[in-house]
Amino acid sequence: MADVLAEHNELIPVLNRFGLRIGVSDKTVGDLCEEFQLNPDFILTVLNVYLDESYSPDASLPLFDAESIADYFRHTVENYIHDLVPNIEVHLNALIATSGADNKELGMLRMLFLKFKERMTDHLQKHTEYTDDFPDDLLHDLKSILIKHLSVEHNQNLSYAVIYSLHSFEKDLAAHNRLRDRVLRPKLSELDLSGIKQLQDTISNEHDSQKEDPDRQLTNRETEILKLIVRGYLNKEIADELNISHNTVLTHRKNIIAKTGIKTVSGLTFYCIRNGLISM
Repeated sequence: MADVLAEHNELIPVLNRFGLRIGVSDKTVGDLCEEFQLNPDFILTVLNVYLDESYSPDASLPLFDAESIADYFRHTVENYIHDLVPNIEVHLNALIATSGADNKELGMLRMLFLKFKERMTDHLQKHTEYTDDFPDDLLHDLKSILIKHLSVEHNQNLSYAVIYSLHSFEKDLAAHNRLRDRVLRPKLSELDLSGIKQLQDTISNEHDSQKEDPDRQLTNRETEILKLIVRGYLNKEIADELNISHNTVLTHRKNIIAKTGIKTVSGLTFYCIRNGLISM
């Protein structure tokens, strides 16, 4: 394991999400999994998805359960909020401090970062990370501005530190999205009712302490419509089922998208599972 981490440093935060820390001595993946009671098939699947963009984990999907997936995704979100995003901010603040607080270009760059931080944190706290891509367009813009458009004198070493931390996060997000598409979604599609209930309970238990913004809570009618959407009903069928107009259905669907931040049926299905809206 030490040789792999020495060659691929980007895997260190990935292992941290499993509760593993550097200082692995000469232990293999199997040794670490046995010591910490982890599923080696799942860990190897995650590592392969991160290292190889073309890797397809189809054969390994039956070898681990829904709880392992939910636990890893939860720790990934915690890692993003508490480690990777703050790491970028630390380097950016150091760059600004050495260049003068009145530097307008760097001041605007900081405002752009704060906007990214707000969007990312808001996205993570709504827990849509399981279904949609992260809002990383501002992340790309920050890196592009530093490389192409920053004209003022600034510390090149600290600039590189900011760029490297942005790039590392960008790569991690891309790998995380691959993991979601190639592991989480296929796993969801094969679950029976008991498996779905297990995943629902695992995720819901982690979020019970977090209260949803009242302005973003679905109304009873929106909840009714959402349940029909994930069951495959068309707009006209929903209108007939609930004895309401077609335009009313469209209005409620817009509200559902605005409140959940999710547009796809697969994403809304997972939203229902996580929030206990689907009857078992």
